[in-house]
Amino acid sequence: MASATTAPPGVPAAGIPPVATHQGYFGFTRAQGIALLIMVAALIACPYFLYPQFLMKLLCFALFACAFNLLIGYVGLLSFGHAAYFGMGSYVAAHAAKVWGLTPELAILLGGVTGAGLGLVFGWIAIRRQGIYFAMITLALAQMIYFVCVQVPFTHGEDGIQAIPRGAFLGLIDLRADMSLYWFIAGLFLLGFLLIHRVINSPFGQVLTAIRENEPRATSLGYRTDDYKLVAFVLSAGIAGIAGGAKAITVGIATLTDVHWAMSGEVVLMTLLGGLGTLFGPVIGAAAVVGMQTYLAPFGAWVTVIQGCIFVLCVLAFRAGIVGELARMLRVKL
Repeated sequence: MASATTAPPGVPAAGIPPVATHQGYFGFTRAQGIALLIMVAALIACPYFLYPQFLMKLLCFALFACAFNLLIGYVGLLSFGHAAYFGMGSYVAAHAAKVWGLTPELAILLGGVTGAGLGLVFGWIAIRRQGIYFAMITLALAQMIYFVCVQVPFTHGEDGIQAIPRGAFLGLIDLRADMSLYWFIAGLFLLGFLLIHRVINSPFGQVLTAIRENEPRATSLGYRTDDYKLVAFVLSAGIAGIAGGAKAITVGIATLTDVHWAMSGEVVLMTLLGGLGTLFGPVIGAAAVVGMQTYLAPFGAWVTVIQGCIFVLCVLAFRAGIVGELARMLRVKL
């Protein structure tokens, strides 16, 4: 990837440290550092007050939303097909754990590799288009994966892969107990979250931001923008595959729901509700969506109506998302 001696605002030229050097410790602003401490404290305290199974599902979807936000929030690429990487990561991790007998960390890693592999192929096809054309291509490719999953034997069609064993972490720590699995999933989420933060605040991430803001200018400065976008696409798809694999191990089942287009719609809503292009927004958005799905379940078919009303109100009241509006009011970066 070529670089130039001069670069657009916020983009480091060759040999120049990234902008994050003045953002505080480890690239976090003071506000982000405080938010991170609050989030870690919540991760530690919540399993003693809330059902661990609910929290683990929430963290899996939060990581999925963070992966999606990496692509749309920092590169400006709207993908309607992220369910393909999440779902295939779920299926492959489930098959690896149940049939091949792999330990959970290896099964989830294999799910991430599967997502990244699909992302490489699909990204190479779609990345040459922009706007609605890019979005429609990703949706079409994701639907192709859905129909493949309906037909191939290893997914077991509409029955899905059931009774997935939780196994033992590194072959030593038994994860059959909910609390043991919770700490594993929480650690995995934190690693993924910090990886995304590091990518965003690296020189590579600064170039992605420049591409989002003004791609023709970034191209004129010598950056091969398609290559940068493809790498970001693969990273996003790989992390989505890890989230899918973690979800399969957590709930013990991988189904067609994971690869359905509605799953792509859900992650879009999570990201928009929390705050597009914010670090903590997707986490809050995922918590809101998963919380509504769980605690509004007694309302039956009215759940979707209630969710729709809440989303409309949030869009009208929080144009930049919950975290985005909070950051704007406090005049900080979150």
